[in-house]
Amino acid sequence: MRALGEGDPVVLYDRRLRRYLITLRRGGSSDLRGGRVAHDDLLGRGEGGTIRSTRGERFLVLRPTLGEFILEMPRGAQVVYPKDLGAIMLAADIFPGARVFEAGTGSGALTMALVRAAGPQGRVVSYEVREDFARVAERNITRYLGETPTLVLRRRDLDEGILPDDAPVDRVVLDLPEPWRMVPDVERALVVGGIFLAYLPTVPQVMHTVETLSGAGAFALVETAEVLLRPWNIDGRSVRPAHRMVAHTGFLVTARRVEPRASAGAAAGIAARAAPLSSEEADRADDDEIDRDDDIEQARDHEDQDTRDERDER
Repeated sequence: MRALGEGDPVVLYDRRLRRYLITLRRGGSSDLRGGRVAHDDLLGRGEGGTIRSTRGERFLVLRPTLGEFILEMPRGAQVVYPKDLGAIMLAADIFPGARVFEAGTGSGALTMALVRAAGPQGRVVSYEVREDFARVAERNITRYLGETPTLVLRRRDLDEGILPDDAPVDRVVLDLPEPWRMVPDVERALVVGGIFLAYLPTVPQVMHTVETLSGAGAFALVETAEVLLRPWNIDGRSVRPAHRMVAHTGFLVTARRVEPRASAGAAAGIAARAAPLSSEEADRADDDEIDRDDDIEQARDHEDQDTRDERDER
């Protein structure tokens, strides 16, 4: 186990499970609700133990997970929450060695997750147009990940296009207000078979993005999802969902880059089948699915009855 050292981020939990994120400095101290904690008392120690404050309050000492760090780190822009980060890594299929393009660095939460998922053989290029956001993100990333040679941070507006040195890429992840405007640039930069993902907070943004992707001719399998997280309280025989949950934070819109319709009729067929159904068509599809489920259940019931009859005969 590596000992805690100067510059390490540390998370402290009090008896009420309140969380405090600090960065260790030799000779430094942190004033918390339960009193003051001297950093020198933590330097050289391992995590997982406890420390007492000047007021006798005991704190659990741990290195923060990425999720804990994101929730407590300084923010410029609103962060992508931990519940969405895991879904984004899977939906965008961020693999070790992936070449990833991101736009909208914000406070750096999504960027850190991408860097870790792409690994030491991958490469992440992230654009941020606002200088103040970029500075906050750079500090957060360095504070948690340290040196990141696989990350390229650029102060650049995506309206100016993707630089030739930053393409081609395997994955594109956008956290922007109007990602549909970037679809032509993304089409040129993203390899065939690659994945596009946009993180969006509102339904109108989703509708515009999906419409643009579906009409571009170079994307298929356009899908939209959101993640709802509901904690549970387990205390002996008292088992119930928490009174509060992390519900809607954003939508994930994904699409696969395919050959243009003009040169690949299959892509056109896939895109056409992925188009939204009318209300009447959707109702008929739901009715057909219910009928199929009923038929399956009836078949299973008959099979179970036949099995019981055979057992009784034996």
